[in-house]
Amino acid sequence: MSFNNDTIVALATASGAGAVAIIRLSGEEAITIANAHFKSVKNNKSLLKQKTHTIHLGHVVDGERVIDEVLVSIFKNPNSYTGENVVEISCHGSVYIQQEIIQLFLRNGCRMADAGEFTLRAFLNGKLDLSQAEAVADLIASDNEASHQIAMQQMRGGFSSEIAKLREELLNFASLLELELDFAEEDVEFADRTQFKELINRITFVLKRLIDSFAVGNVIKNGIPVAIVGEPNVGKSTLLNALLNEERAIVSDIAGTTRDTIEDELVIDGIGFRFIDTAGIRETKDVVESIGIKKTFEKMEQAQVVILLFSAGEFQTESQRLIVEIEKIKNRFPLKPLIIIANKIDILNTSEIESLKSKIDNIHLLSAKSGIGVEELKQKLISFVNTGALRNNETIITNTRHYDSLLKAFEEINKVKEGLEFGLSGDLMAIDVRQALYHFGEITGAITNDDLLGNIFANFCIGK
Repeated sequence: MSFNNDTIVALATASGAGAVAIIRLSGEEAITIANAHFKSVKNNKSLLKQKTHTIHLGHVVDGERVIDEVLVSIFKNPNSYTGENVVEISCHGSVYIQQEIIQLFLRNGCRMADAGEFTLRAFLNGKLDLSQAEAVADLIASDNEASHQIAMQQMRGGFSSEIAKLREELLNFASLLELELDFAEEDVEFADRTQFKELINRITFVLKRLIDSFAVGNVIKNGIPVAIVGEPNVGKSTLLNALLNEERAIVSDIAGTTRDTIEDELVIDGIGFRFIDTAGIRETKDVVESIGIKKTFEKMEQAQVVILLFSAGEFQTESQRLIVEIEKIKNRFPLKPLIIIANKIDILNTSEIESLKSKIDNIHLLSAKSGIGVEELKQKLISFVNTGALRNNETIITNTRHYDSLLKAFEEINKVKEGLEFGLSGDLMAIDVRQALYHFGEITGAITNDDLLGNIFANFCIGK
């Protein structure tokens, strides 16, 4: 990705009509270009003479033609998001007005911004490091409290500062190891091996904690897929509707009504759960329904949690067959959390409920139709997520690129640790230390290349 020091323009708000839209310019000539097409309501003020972080009422004009009445915000370098001169124009949200203003600036010295180019410039100008820049995209994409909290922490530099501190300490020891190479004939050690070992142990501990946090971070960022499975007409769609508190799935007394998978998301205590209501599992000659049943097993394979639903009444007459079905699911997916639910318990009396509990261990009793047991099920689902790190405001990794670099750094640090234990010479350990430093630098952007930046910022929206 090449970087041009020209002035860029883009719509910073969502595309389409709205009450207000914001058009952003960034670059050395941003204020000059905006000023040439701005006419203040009073005093004929020049934007060039105004202080940074000020807002001005006026009109965007194309010669004598008034395009719109606007508010213009000025941010002068280096005190702006990108570190350059930035102008933000708040105009009315008509798509026509948006395009007229953007086209005006494109004809008069601006270039259309590439995806993520404003944030790229912020990174290149030292306003953000690379992990903070990536957190901007995560913040925009956050759709629940937990993912928002993690993105905010990363954007404020929590993760970056932790990595930067470790890298700085390791770099100091690396310098001492390199210095030893210059005095190899004297056989001296400038890097205290005891202190070095303590540092390596501390880095190992931090890296392991960060790597382990990715399991939770990935869940928080992408949500937990939960497959709701069972035989036809046991209330899978009714349960989905009860969880979502809306009529999302078609419900009828006809077995096989759900012939495809239905997905929707619910946020429980800040964690997103993607519920999948699947076709009922049974022997069938219906071609369409059989395709749905095949998809059910595919969705169970993809899900992290499986809810196996039975009708409570069936346990009265077919308990042995149902127990066999439960064991089949457990054997097919031995590592997946399985919640076994007896639905429609409102039709049972107290003794029948007790009999049901005695036949199946840890069975969850529920009536999707009346709502009995639905809240308890939600709490059961949240128990599968380790939210302790989130509550304690610990650093949590959600980015696959960071995870990959941490794994590589961890591997190199382990080599250094082994080298210390076996008394390897400083020149050999220095090679592994350099590699670890390289992978640390990849995370924060201390080490980058055009391909890496291109891949990261291409996923941003235009205007950010």
